[in-house]
Amino acid sequence: MDKFLIKGPCKVNGTVNISGSKNAALPILASTILFDKPVILENLPRVKDIDTMLSLLESLGSKIVLSKNKRTVKITKTKKKNFVASYSSVKTMRAGVLVLGPMIAKHHKSITSFPGGCVLNGNSGRPINYHLNTLKKLGMQYEIKKGYIFAKTKAKLKGNFIKFPKISVGATENLIMAACLAKGKTILKNCAIEPEIKDLTNFLRSAGAKIKWVGKRTCEIIGVNNLKETKYSIMGDRIETGTFCILAALTKGNLLIKNFKPKLIQTELSFLKKVGASVKTFKNEIQIKGPKQIKSINNISTKEYPGFPTDLQAQFMVLLCKANGISKITEKIFQSRFIHVMELQRLGAKINIKNNTATIEGNTEFKGAELMSSDLRASAALVLAAISAKGKSIVSRVYHCDRGYEKFEDKLKRIGVNIKRISS
Repeated sequence: MDKFLIKGPCKVNGTVNISGSKNAALPILASTILFDKPVILENLPRVKDIDTMLSLLESLGSKIVLSKNKRTVKITKTKKKNFVASYSSVKTMRAGVLVLGPMIAKHHKSITSFPGGCVLNGNSGRPINYHLNTLKKLGMQYEIKKGYIFAKTKAKLKGNFIKFPKISVGATENLIMAACLAKGKTILKNCAIEPEIKDLTNFLRSAGAKIKWVGKRTCEIIGVNNLKETKYSIMGDRIETGTFCILAALTKGNLLIKNFKPKLIQTELSFLKKVGASVKTFKNEIQIKGPKQIKSINNISTKEYPGFPTDLQAQFMVLLCKANGISKITEKIFQSRFIHVMELQRLGAKINIKNNTATIEGNTEFKGAELMSSDLRASAALVLAAISAKGKSIVSRVYHCDRGYEKFEDKLKRIGVNIKRISS
């Protein structure tokens, strides 16, 4: 199991090229199940979750051809047909459930394992009942047996009016994909509107899907019989961008972050300005300099986009440990997403958790320690903390990082971080 050895403190300086978005690429890849024609996808991130999804698609009957640099993939259909998304294929990845909607829409049947990936308070942290209950309104029938969703439909799915009881990124993606081949019109209300969802709808529209946004959280889809051949470039990774922005502020560094549209992270950048960072934005670049003294913030709450993302909560908490004063973060998206706090305390952090709010005492001088990752974003947070800590830190279970950050340690080395991967 690989580990990172980090010797801090480090000050970052230089340029970071942002990779393609994992959270955009996964639903786009899942949606290729809807196609009979070839699909070419560019700017694919080279992270573990993408490899897992490509293997899953291959097991379901797709032919996968990767370019030499593995950032472009051509996906075509074969005569092989398999309708089982097995546990072994999805156990490390939450996004495995995203094949359910396309499978039902295209083949009218699916046997899909309950998803794996990050454990956030079990099923109550990231429930899939929103996926199942809303797909049922399009005509899907299902039963759950031995950890699998056995789903079918008697004929084509039928368009319907659906209002999500709670905003859900995954359920919104599954319903949009399924409705593309459904008969008639589907109207989805109370949708998630993350940029990655807009990237999915832009991709599907490039192939002839009839999708339009008719309100802030309302999406209208008119089903088509088939989708045409298309070539599409995946957007840059929003969370990777935010992580490097936080790192610059944390270490009093100076980074030019390229290949990402700053307008997509206005909320995150506004909070970085509040802590004192200097932020300049260009068309596809962000120049960020860390402040001499980090200012505290007492009113951060994670919210659905365009609010502050839960996927940057752990990283921003590290930054606030260094602030001058007391800060507060309230987690409103996922339960039990403060698992990283105990590991930060090993470095010297003074954080108190009450219900879903973390109170962070600033001016912490991190001291190197051995740390263990619990999930993808917590893993990145521990790496950031270790970079700003005095002395040697070892971060174990970095396979979590590998799921979502492309060549993380290589990018960190290039901007001045003393980091080494240890394979065991």
